[in-house]
Amino acid sequence: MSDQIKFLLDEDSIPKAWYNLAADFPTPMPAVLHPGTKQPAGPADFEPLFPMELILQEVATERYIEIPDPVRDVFKLWRPSPLMRARRLEQALDTPAKIYYKYEGVSPAGSHKPNTAIPQAWYNKQAGIKKLTTETGAGQWGASLAFAGSLFDMDITVFQVRVSYDQKPYRRALMETYGARCVASPSNETECGRAILAKNPNSPGSLGMAISEAVEIAVKNPDVKYALGSVLNHVMLHQTIIGEEAIKQMEMAGDDPDVVIACAGGGSNFAGLAFPFIGLHLRGGRKRRIVAVEPAACPTLTRGKYAYDFGDTAQMTPLMKMHTLGASFMPPGFHAGGLRYHGMGPMVSHAYELGLIEAKSYHQVKCFEAGVQFARTEGIVPAPESTHAVRCAIDEALRCKAEGKSETILFNLSGHGHFDMQSYINYFEGKLVDQDYDEAELAASLAALPEVAA
Repeated sequence: MSDQIKFLLDEDSIPKAWYNLAADFPTPMPAVLHPGTKQPAGPADFEPLFPMELILQEVATERYIEIPDPVRDVFKLWRPSPLMRARRLEQALDTPAKIYYKYEGVSPAGSHKPNTAIPQAWYNKQAGIKKLTTETGAGQWGASLAFAGSLFDMDITVFQVRVSYDQKPYRRALMETYGARCVASPSNETECGRAILAKNPNSPGSLGMAISEAVEIAVKNPDVKYALGSVLNHVMLHQTIIGEEAIKQMEMAGDDPDVVIACAGGGSNFAGLAFPFIGLHLRGGRKRRIVAVEPAACPTLTRGKYAYDFGDTAQMTPLMKMHTLGASFMPPGFHAGGLRYHGMGPMVSHAYELGLIEAKSYHQVKCFEAGVQFARTEGIVPAPESTHAVRCAIDEALRCKAEGKSETILFNLSGHGHFDMQSYINYFEGKLVDQDYDEAELAASLAALPEVAA
């Protein structure tokens, strides 16, 4: 048996089109609704926020959408990303399972997020837009859009969730190095930010709040558009380049995954790896177990309600049907800031409702324990978000050991943890504790979901 570890594609193998799971869903996704009329939203309703090309991708139903050559040229800076066989982890676990991971931390910004930041910035540039606003949790998305802005000479303003702004100063420094302006959210720069601070001057912030601030700036300024790093259909579309490459690389390895795993907050890196494999199944291929892994402190799939909800706290965005904890839900300040979002992307939620995927949730201490084991065997320090996928992959490998099964496990290592070392310091010092959401607050948040006629 070959002892090969890395499975690498050349630049000519970068996919020429993104895969759209909407084309293969057995039942169509529920419509997006206008926040005022609660009627299906049309392309014109999105124009204050996005350029038309991205709006068309948001509602597209064709299976493949061509990747523009200028975007593929930028992708050559780091794509195709490597597929790795985690042989040392397998040995440490003494498992008959084979463990592979797709490593997205090789991008200049250190995560999978540039896969959508680059095309979003390019389409805006083509539409004559020079300024973008966005939100970020841990900072991986903010850093990636800042990187994209530096390549296309665009002005980027990032509203970063206050708790992550304070926890992760080096991600803030990375954004500023790329030329972006980073603002702690909630801030005094917007009406919604000032309203939140008036009620709670020490608010830790949330992704929903940061989205509200970024959207408000875009809506009020016709020369500014908004960019989102997860949740929306066009973001999921852009990320499928991960799974498309992984399918080719698994063929190179002479293997085929039985279990496909990725962490899930809004759903982008999960969709990126999983959707192309789901598509294979829906078009007549074999069914694999597809597992989305989320934090126990913000469990949108495993605890949320499948309902129409706003994507932001100030209730300015269109209504999307998704698994949600309620737009007013305030997750605890655990370290996986990129997973602290109240809703799961509509496409991921729809796949869950159709029984195409599973969901698991973990507390953060067990995830960091897995992250440390992975670092000490494979050498890569995972971002806190990615430790959730590592935890699940290890547990699946230990299940295989207990059952005496040799299954193939593939997971997405969506980013490195080089800017998250304070969280590892806290783990080693015993200061990292498991956090749970407040049941009463969750109940109140779910009770406040908008009423939409069936």
